[in-house]
Amino acid sequence: MLFLVGLMTAAVVGMIVLGIALELGRGRLAAPPRLLRGAVAANLGLFALALAGVVFLGVGEVAAQTPATAGAAEVSIGKGLALIGVGIPTALASIAAAIALGPVGSSALAVLAEKPEMFGRTLVYLGLAEGIAIYGLVVSILMLGRI
Repeated sequence: MLFLVGLMTAAVVGMIVLGIALELGRGRLAAPPRLLRGAVAANLGLFALALAGVVFLGVGEVAAQTPATAGAAEVSIGKGLALIGVGIPTALASIAAAIALGPVGSSALAVLAEKPEMFGRTLVYLGLAEGIAIYGLVVSILMLGRI
């Protein structure tokens, strides 16, 4: 199980390093885009397989475990996986909001450069895009109440 967690950590660190390398070398790509696409796809696939392995192995360990009566401060693997599951809606909704805010924000700035009186409308559009993240946060709070 620790091997799979280490594999997931390596995949995340690899994606971060790739993003930083692409950002720093913006004009001069060392590798062709086709190769980069393949590397990113392989990295994401490796991450997804490791995550599935952790989930399935974690469920097996939780089912085989005897109930802990030692202390309430301990967090079992099952509760830890449940807490990770609670955070997933917020994470995915925040990513979706960021993807939505990119084009909306740049378009809003372009409109404001031409017509400053459209400021109120652009704030409404930005707020609608940001609402996606708030919905994810609400879902996570509701799920946290069930644990």
